[in-house]
Parts: sequence; structure tokens; C-alpha cells
Amino acid sequence: MSRHSTYQQKIGRSGENMAAEFLKKSGYTVLLRNYRAERGEIDIIAQDRETLVFIEVKTGTSDQYGSPETWVDRRKQVQIGKVAQAYLIDNQLEDVPCRFDVIAIVGSSGHRKIRHFKDAFWL
Repeated sequence: MSRHSTYQQKIGRSGENMAAEFLKKSGYTVLLRNYRAERGEIDIIAQDRETLVFIEVKTGTSDQYGSPETWVDRRKQVQIGKVAQAYLIDNQLEDVPCRFDVIAIVGSSGHRKIRHFKDAFWL
């Protein structure tokens, strides 16, 4: 593994930790992190009152490559949808209100801004 990819993974993990803490402080119950299925992954699965929320976390050190929330393109949305469907089937969940959120984190450690986009996309 290259030093660059290890650095990116460290930033990603740090962002996911920050997002999970943010969600807990906002009243969410974090159910799972890094759920894998269907050749994909959902960063965080949480409960917001009666709604099951599938959350993609994107972390960037700057906006040099655009805002992190824009990195969740249609292909990624479809992949997240397939993983969410697998989660619902695996847990025998039917008629449960669900939504897809994106949490974007920008900045270096100590100076990060977090943005939470509820209902970020529909499938």
C-alpha cells in the first residue's frame, strides 16, 4: 500500500469518527459503521427517530477538488443504494422509513468544518 493511500485512509477514518460523534451529539443512534455488502460499503448506518439513515462521509483537507459532498456522484449513489438494500434484506426490515444523507468534512485537523446534507439523494 502506498504512503498516499494510507494517508487518505487515515483522513477518511478521522472524518468518519468526527461524523459519528456529530451524529450522536445531534441525537442520532449510530447502529453500524463500515457495513459491507454488494461490493460496496456504507460508512454509517444510524437511527434518526423512526427513520433509518444510510450516511456517506466524505472528508477533504481542502476544496481544491471541489466540495466533498459533490464526490457522491450518481454511480456512488446507486452503489450505496444496493448496499442499503442488502442491509434491509439481511436484517429482514420491511416498510421502514429510510433516507440517504451525506456528511462532508473539509479542513485540516483542528480546523474542520462539518456539513450534514439530509435527504442528499433519492433512488
